[in-house]
Amino acid sequence: MIVVFGSINIDLVTRAKIPAPGETTLGGDYVTVPGGKGANQALAARRAGARVALVGACGADSFAGAALALLNADGVDLSATRTVARPTGAAFIVVDPAGENAIVVAAGANASARAEQLEGLPFGQGDLLLLQREVPEAQVDAAAALAKKRGAQVMLNLAPAGRPSEALLGALDYLCVNEHEAATLGHALAIDASEPEGIGAALARRFGFAVIVTLGAAGAVGFIAGERAFAPAPKIAAVDTTAAGDTFVGAFAAARDRGLSFAEAMKRGVVAGSLACAKPGAQTSMPTAVEIDAAIGG
Repeated sequence: MIVVFGSINIDLVTRAKIPAPGETTLGGDYVTVPGGKGANQALAARRAGARVALVGACGADSFAGAALALLNADGVDLSATRTVARPTGAAFIVVDPAGENAIVVAAGANASARAEQLEGLPFGQGDLLLLQREVPEAQVDAAAALAKKRGAQVMLNLAPAGRPSEALLGALDYLCVNEHEAATLGHALAIDASEPEGIGAALARRFGFAVIVTLGAAGAVGFIAGERAFAPAPKIAAVDTTAAGDTFVGAFAAARDRGLSFAEAMKRGVVAGSLACAKPGAQTSMPTAVEIDAAIGG
């Protein structure tokens, strides 16, 4: 079982040139789609075949139902997600003609997510707690401590980028970063490496947990127990890169939850993330296990 403790948002997305500071650019229509790193990764893991529970917070507003719609439809357990007297979290996303994006996130109800919500869920030995950084840092730390007490493994996607607490670093079994997040953490920890791969290898050596560095169109590289694994990305025509990283994380976690090897889990994560780039939107673009299997088989 995978338990995700994280954010739940509604995404407002438009296609336009990404503005520079002080610049106004005009977009076309906009769409509202469910998102949030916690919700995205929960849905990605569920679609990749895992049993998943999402723990977070939504507002009592018109956006809440839309934010939870696909999670409900796909059978993610939302019994520990609560409603609070704050607006549902929102992300404001601009996607440029090349498919790259810029995002501003308004936390809203996500700031009210609490680790104590995990206490009633039946997870422990053999399960995985999946974390990000769009809910309060102290609550992420507390959730990791609870998972370790119960014997579960802990995976952190370091997004948004920053420096986790020493307690959280000490609780991790897996750390997943993109190139920017690797550079930010490497600088914060004074790691003597400049390239993302070197930073990932150094993190794995220093802390003893597995590290995955996603490399965009190049794929992903990982380090576990002194070994290196590389998963190249298939060639695709990118339409929208929003949630590609979340799709990788969810599919990777689902593969490990099934007992697949670290290298095989990385491969499935890279393929899933690539498939997500071929469709617009965040959760709406996430592939199923059947689609991932077909892409790998092809």
